[in-house]
Amino acid sequence: MKKILKNSMIAMLAIFAVSCNVDDVEDRPVVSGIDAPVLEAPEEGNAYVLNPETMDALAERFVWTEANFGEGIVAQYDVQIDFAGENFDTPATIGTTAGALQFAASHSVLNAALQSIGATPFEISNFEVRVRAHVGTQEMFSNPVEMIITPYTTETPRLWVPGGYQSTSGYGDNFSHATAPQLKALSYGNTAFEGYVYIANDITSTDNGLKFSTQANWDGTNYGSGATATSVSATGGNITANAGYYRVKVDTDALTLNMTQTTWGIVGNATPGGWDASTPMTYDPTTKKWWVVAALTPQSAPDNGWKFRANNAWDINYGDAVLNSTDGKLSEGGSNIGVTTAGTYRIELDLSNPRDYKYTITLQ
Repeated sequence: MKKILKNSMIAMLAIFAVSCNVDDVEDRPVVSGIDAPVLEAPEEGNAYVLNPETMDALAERFVWTEANFGEGIVAQYDVQIDFAGENFDTPATIGTTAGALQFAASHSVLNAALQSIGATPFEISNFEVRVRAHVGTQEMFSNPVEMIITPYTTETPRLWVPGGYQSTSGYGDNFSHATAPQLKALSYGNTAFEGYVYIANDITSTDNGLKFSTQANWDGTNYGSGATATSVSATGGNITANAGYYRVKVDTDALTLNMTQTTWGIVGNATPGGWDASTPMTYDPTTKKWWVVAALTPQSAPDNGWKFRANNAWDINYGDAVLNSTDGKLSEGGSNIGVTTAGTYRIELDLSNPRDYKYTITLQ
């Protein structure tokens, strides 16, 4: 009889223990694939062309169903995007909500997410988007939806000019993108690049030549020598050149190259040589500026004054970007620069920042 009673008590305790465990589980957040959010918008395969001119306009409204982590538990949601086929290995977050089941993304917001994962501007690509629902360390994911998107950039494209000439020319280590001079396009989406590069010694060997890189490393397209001296190729070797200070123009669409060797001077009826002869300037590879100390006479722009010009000729010349401005900004073929006070001046010309050329003039 005692044995039967003992067995009955053990059975009751076992039932009670199971009952307690079930209650504990019901009190915890439950993660179930059935209760994961469902991404309902956008539709699969929608195409988008993002535009910087409408960056604040709505690009897409992402809508999804509620995730179930347990009764009364409010989830956080992240709208994630990655390249199609990457299985969201390194996704970017388009937007985040605290319980809300939709997120409106503007052109600029969606574009910023694409930039962070390395999408190429103005190039159509396939992406996947999903919703991540999470509470603490627990998370669930929605179904992925494909989006076909063309992103943009408002940054003006640049080319880096690494080569074996750098260490002797004031540009850091040879073949170092970090310290190499750069060329700059006219605007985003443009392929006509320009800038100035100083080469201290002749580059006679292709091993020490230069290239034009689309990125600040070797991972992008690297343009080298083309079929002629005035062309480039994405598969070409290093480019050689004689010593000199060059205005360099590269068009990566037309695959053209123009390297014009220059020396600089000041010219005008305010300068010692008048309008007929340039007063030569000297290049300083440390400051990367041209300079001259010269006596100037008072002259009023725009009819009189002075300008910068290359090679004692008028093919390349710079003047004030804005008439009688004091900001020191130059433009090609710009206005004459006036002089109000006679005296000896130190004049410096800075062409080291592509398409952002400047000067200073200081009374001594």
